[in-house]
Amino acid sequence: MKRSIVFMSIVLLLAMLTPTFAEDVPASIAPLALDVVTLKDGSIIHGEVIEMAGGVLHIKSLLADDLIKVKWAEVSKMAVSHPIPFHLKEGTVLVGTAEESEPGTMKVKAGPTDGTMTIPLDAVTHVNPVVQPPVIYSGSLNAGYSQATGNSHLRNVSILGDFVARSEQLRLTLLGRYVYGDNHGSLITRNARGTIKLDFFITKRLFWFASAYVENDYFQNLKLRTAISSGPGYQFLDRGDLTGIFKDMTFYAEAGPAYFNEDYRDNSIVGDKGSFRARVAMKWDWPILDGRVTLYHYNEIFPSVQNASDFFFTMDNGVRMKILAGLASGFQVTTRYNNRPPAGTGDTDNLYLLTLGYAFDTTRKR
Repeated sequence: MKRSIVFMSIVLLLAMLTPTFAEDVPASIAPLALDVVTLKDGSIIHGEVIEMAGGVLHIKSLLADDLIKVKWAEVSKMAVSHPIPFHLKEGTVLVGTAEESEPGTMKVKAGPTDGTMTIPLDAVTHVNPVVQPPVIYSGSLNAGYSQATGNSHLRNVSILGDFVARSEQLRLTLLGRYVYGDNHGSLITRNARGTIKLDFFITKRLFWFASAYVENDYFQNLKLRTAISSGPGYQFLDRGDLTGIFKDMTFYAEAGPAYFNEDYRDNSIVGDKGSFRARVAMKWDWPILDGRVTLYHYNEIFPSVQNASDFFFTMDNGVRMKILAGLASGFQVTTRYNNRPPAGTGDTDNLYLLTLGYAFDTTRKR
């Protein structure tokens, strides 16, 4: 009898708990609402709308966890279940969800009143873009050191740095390098170089620059080389212009008149030379693997106005690699060519630098 009572009690308890479990299970495994994009050819894409920039809509596929990219002009209808910002041509920004409407339009339900507005798709310029800070800073500071003792006494030190601050209308660029080496206290190399340049953007691509270049090199008999220049430049490639592995590639070129002066330590060998020249420069950067590796090239050419065969040329080629967080290593080859060097010196110098240091970039990425 007692066993029957206990058994019946257990059955009644399970019967009371079962509805609760049944109500909780569907809520915990309820499927997530998907965004729906309908193309003009009738194709339907289900996933999560990430962004639309540069006329390309990015959709994250929840099954394959891949990005699907379609041209915005090919979109007929769109439904977005999560609130995101929609940027319109006249400058208005609507933050809300979207419902399907007639082909070529969508209904945006924007807060705080949850009012619904019908928006033509061709009136939308951006969807959920990454908003950059007013000023973006990027650069690196790297150093290398080696020393040998015992039968040989060699010491080498190199410091290499660059800094770029970019706003909508201005770009400040600073470059610096110092290299020193001695053998038993006897100097074997010493070179220092610095560049400061300010770019004022007249349009999104066209800018006007002003720059100053200074350099000192003991074994070139050079006390100070100075070049001051100003002129127009053009940003041929900026971040986002290309897609795929080229999406962060940048390239600009500039040219203008310059005053070029060289002061030498020993004026008895060659007198100081000051002249008006032209300046032509190019800078190319190619970050790949989400910025973990960056290839770069930078050059400056100073041809004489009176004699085009008289020119000075400097070029940097290198690679930077992020190791962990801001820790980075780099390898750079610097070439300097002076077709009319002082007597007793060569016309070409190559400098190879392997460094370790810190790199930063405040550009916001998704």
